[in-house]
Parts: sequence; structure tokens; C-alpha cells
Amino acid sequence: MKLLPTILPLCLAAASASATAAQPSAPLTPHVDTARMSRVTQTLASDEFQGRAPGTAGENQTIPYLVEQFKAAGLEPAGDQGGWTQTVPMIHTKLQSPVAVSVDQAGQHVALTFPEDIYLGTVRAVDRVRIADAPMVFVGYGVSASERGWDDFKGVDLHGKVVVMLVNDPDFEAASGEPVAGKFGGKTMTYYGRWTYKYEEAARRGAIAALVVHETDAAGYPWTVVKSPAGESYNIELPPGAPQPVLLQGWIQQPVAAALLSRAGYDYATVKRQARTAGFHPIDLKATFSADIPVSVAHITSHNVIGKITGSTHPDETVSFGGHWDAYGIGPADAQGRTIRPGASDDALGLAAMLEDARLFATRPRPQRTVVFAAWTGEERGLLGSEYYAQHPLFPMAKMAANLTFDTLQFVGPVKDVVLVGRGQSQMEDYLADAAKAQGRYVTTENHPERGLFYRADHFSFAKRGVPVLLDMALAGAYDMADGGRPAGERWLDDFTARCYHQTCDAWSPTWDLRGAAQEAELFYAIGARLANSRDWPQWNGSSEFAKVRAGSASERGGKPAR
Repeated sequence: MKLLPTILPLCLAAASASATAAQPSAPLTPHVDTARMSRVTQTLASDEFQGRAPGTAGENQTIPYLVEQFKAAGLEPAGDQGGWTQTVPMIHTKLQSPVAVSVDQAGQHVALTFPEDIYLGTVRAVDRVRIADAPMVFVGYGVSASERGWDDFKGVDLHGKVVVMLVNDPDFEAASGEPVAGKFGGKTMTYYGRWTYKYEEAARRGAIAALVVHETDAAGYPWTVVKSPAGESYNIELPPGAPQPVLLQGWIQQPVAAALLSRAGYDYATVKRQARTAGFHPIDLKATFSADIPVSVAHITSHNVIGKITGSTHPDETVSFGGHWDAYGIGPADAQGRTIRPGASDDALGLAAMLEDARLFATRPRPQRTVVFAAWTGEERGLLGSEYYAQHPLFPMAKMAANLTFDTLQFVGPVKDVVLVGRGQSQMEDYLADAAKAQGRYVTTENHPERGLFYRADHFSFAKRGVPVLLDMALAGAYDMADGGRPAGERWLDDFTARCYHQTCDAWSPTWDLRGAAQEAELFYAIGARLANSRDWPQWNGSSEFAKVRAGSASERGGKPAR
């Protein structure tokens, strides 16, 4: 059932709560200061901040600046021991030259070139990666999902072996009528399609290394994005005795994988079709993999920045806003000689939007629930800051009504629609639709669900703990632009994804038109304020993989349903 609006705090005229008296909603008033958003983004994306990589001089510039901005927005400190930050212990590794990687197969010794044929990294605290003649096994999509009747592994022993896996999940290329069609959400990627899941599953099965085959359409981004970390990796510092990740993880280009299968006597396209059947069995590639790579490893301390506005009547219940402060730091020079990857749209602009929402909350009557604002570290390295917080929460996850995350906003003007990421997951869709209507906008479902964006931003760390979430991400679909419509939105999205995503050209410009980003900030403020001033507990839909987690914590909320 459609949820009726209970609070539309930015409307020029209040919409009636009565279904029989519904009137067209007035547009939201422009309370968000786009000039201030631009200044914040310009500062965070400046050369002085060096691309904001965790544990670097760039972080040393970023954290004090964000604390200053949190204070200026009117927030209270909500970090460790009453401070503004939460300490996040990490390891930082970087592959050093020479990166020696080779495959021996069918009497041939094939050297693989890094980072063109193969891209690699390690998230273990080792000073050298040595793998000698490890057997290689192709495991289809690398999925084990008993609830979907799927097992790509069939009991094959993978201890000490190198697994090669297809990107995305078995539904991605399935044609209508194929037995797999629909088992994994159709074109919409499930978590089984994410490379993070694939590496985790390989580690659980004892593999020494895991390689994902890169195809741009199935991955959702080109090879330039894959290799943009330049051999750097980060991980949360693992406690003694914790399960270890694979020693080496990475990607190989599709032609490299096709050649591996060909030398073993298999056709790549045929094997891909077989991998879309439940009867697929792992393929011994009759090949061995060797690597000898020096690694620099550093134990670093990074930080989340966390502020709050304490609730007036239910301070133990929270609504949280988040965005990530980190970008990709300094990397190889581009054609213009630029080396700093400033992360202006991704995600300095998202933080600027979040700070505007914080100001809106701080200048209005205190909300009933506590509202938390967080700038996360390590998102680009695997959602590390938000994941560390989720493992060490400063506010109970069970009593968090929702999380709203900003990650990559567009800068080319106002839009007519709102892009929904993760359709069918939760009742948060209804809150989104109500707030969009109040702005005079409509909801569009992400037009690239195969990219799995629902699993690729910091909100996912909360979703895994059962917190209903919304993600605002311009990469999820082409907007219906006020000037130029959907074709203009597609041009911006295609250009940004191909040229600037995680690259040096994601840079601030004085020519930006931030009216569309302001719309997103106002949208999320309306949703957050509605939840912060209600007794609502949005729920996951029964088909969501997160519904059981939320149901398990219902007693901590007094067993209360959504409404």
C-alpha cells in the first residue's frame, strides 16, 4: 500500500494527509545553497588534498576540514569517546616492480603483462606475493546459492589453487527461456555477481588467488576503472585468528581468459553458455599460475568523521546520512600530465549535499529521533570505513530507522526525475516516491541494474545489518534532464563513466550547474526529516535478502512494524 506523506518539511504549501483531498504537490523551496556546495567541493577536490587517499597527507588535510564543516553545519560530535572521528585501523598495500606473472599451459610459457593483460592486488599484510605453479580452475560464475538451487563448485577441492570466474551472475546474459532466467533477478545484479562476493567465496574454499574475467558490459565499467588503483589495495586490519582473504586477487581481460580456455581445449562462448546451467562443473584448465611480486605494506590509521543532532524525544533511535570522503589519490599521469584523481563528483559533491542537509536539520526544530551524519573512509577500497562502523557501531543498528547515502552526484543542471537504485527491496521506495512528487519529479528505475550499484556504495554496509536504505547515485541511470531530456542525461552519464569515473578528470569546475545536486539534497532531507519526526519503521520487502536480518532485531524496536 502506498504510504501517505506525514511530513514534507520543504514544501511551499503542505500537502493534505487525506487521500480524498490530495492535491498536486508544490515544488520544494531552494533552501540548499549551491554556491556553498560548490565551495566545499572545490576545496575537497583541490590539489592540496591530493586525491584524499586514506592514510596519506591527503587524509591529513581532509579530516580537519570536514570536522570544521561539521561544526559549521551545527552538528554535535558523535565519534569515539565524544570526539568527531572514529578510528579505522587499516592495512595499505601496493604492488612494486617487477610484477612477474605467468601461466604455463599446453607446453607454452605465457607471461602476462600488468596492468594490461591482468590487474592484481593483495589485501594481506605481506611484503611479497609468491605463488609457484598453482593449478588453475575455471568455476563459471563462482556462485554457491543453495536457496536458488545453484552450485558452481560441485565439491571440487580448491585449496591452493587459482580460480577463474566470470563477472556478474548467471542471469546477466541469459536469454528468455533459458533454465537460469530469473533465478538471479534477471538483468538486475544480485550480490552473487559482485567481485567482492566472488573473492570472499574463493577464500572460503581455500583458493590462493581469484581472478575475475573482465567484460565491460557485464562489469558495468571499462578496464580503465579496473586498473585505476594502480596496484594499491586496502583492508580493515584483521584481528588474530580471523579468516584470511585470498593471497592475490584481481581481474583478467576477456581475451586472456578465452586463450586460457582455448589452450585447454574449450571455446569461451560455449563455456559461458554452459556456465548458465545448474549442471555446470568446474573445468581444470590444465595450467599452472606463478607470480612473484614485491609488496609494500603499511599499517595505517584512517578515520570516519561522525556528527549528530540529538533527538528530542527518542534519542536512542536514529536516521543516518552518509557519503565517503576518500578518492583515489595520486596515480599514473594522464595525457595532460595530471596525476591527482580528485574525486570531485565522486564523492566530494555528495558530501557537500550531505552538509547542506545537516544545516537544514540544525536550523529547524530539533527532530524527535537522533540524526547521524557520517563521512566514511575507504569506500573506494571496498566500503571499508562504513563496514568498520557496521562492525563497531556507535548507535545500535536495530534502532536505526534508515540510512540515506550520497555517492556521485551530477553537475549539469536540474532534472525531472529521481533514479531509484534497488527496486523492490524495501518500503523506502514509497518514501522516495512521495518526496519526489513533492518536488514535482517522478521516479525512474535505474536503467543499468546489471551494474549492481545497490551493492557498491556505503549504504550496503547498513543493508547487510538489516537497516533499510536509499542510495542517491547519478551513475545508476540517465536522468531526464530539464534541458535536453533523457538524451542529454545519457550523454552526461556515458561521458562521465567512460572518461572521468575514478580518473583525473573528475575535477571541480566553476561552470558546474548544481541545481540538480541541490534537488537531491532537498529530496533526501525531506525523507530523512519525515522519518526523524515519526514513529515509522520502514521494512524490507519479503523477497529481499535483508528482510530476515531486520525481522531478527524487531524485539529491540519493541516489535514494531513499519506503520
